[in-house]
Amino acid sequence: MIRVVTSSESAARDASAIAAGVPSRALMQRAGAAAAGEIALRYRDRLSAGVLVLAGPGNNGGDAWVVARALSAAGARVRVLEPIEAKTPDASAERALALETLPEGSLVSGTDATDSIAGVERIVVDGLFGTGGRGHLTGAFAKCAELTIAVRQRGAVVVALDLPSGVDATTGESSEHAISADCTLTFGTIKRAHLIRRDACGTIVVLDIGLGVHSSLDDGAPSLIDDAYVAANLPPIGAEAHKGTRKKLAIVGGSARMAGATVLAARGAMRSAIGMVKLVVDPASVPVIQETEPHALAAPWPTDADGVRTTIAEWADAVVIGPGLGRSDASRAILELVLHNWNGPMLLDADAITLFEGRAQLLAGLIGDQAALLTPHPLEFSRISGIPAEEVLANRFDVARSEAAALGATILLKGVPTIIASRGGAQLVSATGTPALATAGSGDVLSGIAGTMLAQTGNAFVAGAIGAYVHGRAAERIPSSAGVRGISLEDVVAELRQSWTFDDRPTRYPVLAELPAIGR
Repeated sequence: MIRVVTSSESAARDASAIAAGVPSRALMQRAGAAAAGEIALRYRDRLSAGVLVLAGPGNNGGDAWVVARALSAAGARVRVLEPIEAKTPDASAERALALETLPEGSLVSGTDATDSIAGVERIVVDGLFGTGGRGHLTGAFAKCAELTIAVRQRGAVVVALDLPSGVDATTGESSEHAISADCTLTFGTIKRAHLIRRDACGTIVVLDIGLGVHSSLDDGAPSLIDDAYVAANLPPIGAEAHKGTRKKLAIVGGSARMAGATVLAARGAMRSAIGMVKLVVDPASVPVIQETEPHALAAPWPTDADGVRTTIAEWADAVVIGPGLGRSDASRAILELVLHNWNGPMLLDADAITLFEGRAQLLAGLIGDQAALLTPHPLEFSRISGIPAEEVLANRFDVARSEAAALGATILLKGVPTIIASRGGAQLVSATGTPALATAGSGDVLSGIAGTMLAQTGNAFVAGAIGAYVHGRAAERIPSSAGVRGISLEDVVAELRQSWTFDDRPTRYPVLAELPAIGR
């Protein structure tokens, strides 16, 4: 699986490979050659119209010089725009090698270079700054970014090497003149910023450059969930299966006038191969449930421990609590009643999390040793953890792990990207999904999917990972022609039926992984 790393974690992987005997210049040459191959494959029809390569002074610029030499050798008309001459030994060596073969006049250099270049090419390769880039683009680099924007507006495609210049690899923060790419070719790993700033990165392609085992250093960097992971962990449904072996899920919520949330959760569960669903709702919501969702059982909220035992504990394999639960005294009472009397796998979402605001230790005590999955969005996470929402968003990769340990539960922190952290410190990242999921009720569908996986596996971490991945995958399956404004949750639920087949075959070398462009 591909690791998701910070800038320093990325540098540590390069350093580890170099210390083990891989020459640093070999890594540069592999990166540039792999990138050039992808550019030639993806944009072959544009090559004859010209390629403008932006080469920065560091090793990212060295990658760019390798790309320029390779594309020129393939027959493309290449110009290299160099605001500042290469500074590192490897980049300087690749610059010299490229200039030996590039046609005369291919190099446009100097701090005022952008003033003398029209930018008529159909492909722009951004090799100004990569993973190690920091701060704002200023001076000649800002002019390069402005030129890139102008050329892109005239129909050129922009390909970033490792990361769009001006985007911080760790935080995703962007400078005023940051470049937006149509495609980002990154090397060996995914950087956090790729997943935080999908809109700036376009299609993201991870290329193998020979880091080997060094790409998977055991430094706590999470892995990216992929088809192979889900295929390996998805419980099979045998030919002899029946509704009992496919498990039973109780969904507790649906206060008066909020029954629809439990219906969405039930539909997510049924599209995920649950055997039976029971919606345990406010008594006033029972008739609504029976009329709206005939495929699910319905029962009123129990009023005592015996009611929990007969309605839920003796029937269900897992419990989802929260969709449409509300925040009234009655909602709080049923939440605590169920948790005090249920000793199996549980998923808490929405109001079931908010109702423990300021009482996280009580929740940790109620969870105990049970398999528990919490699925908060950033504001709900803020309520249960006490961490300001803006800090949650800025540190999503780190806060989920610490809160999971504190609560003794798996945390699925929704967002772009979604982080899944186990109570034991393991962490996965899901990068599937589109803005189609940014609507009320989406989390309820996710609860149904993940709740089904929890019932069938008994493993909260696996359930959260599969749930997040498949939920996003269903949104990605909706034809792009529908547009975000033409999509509803009905479309997402409908696509779930086709979202459970996974391709775990090896990828096309040197491509290790590819993420589609979203958010445009």
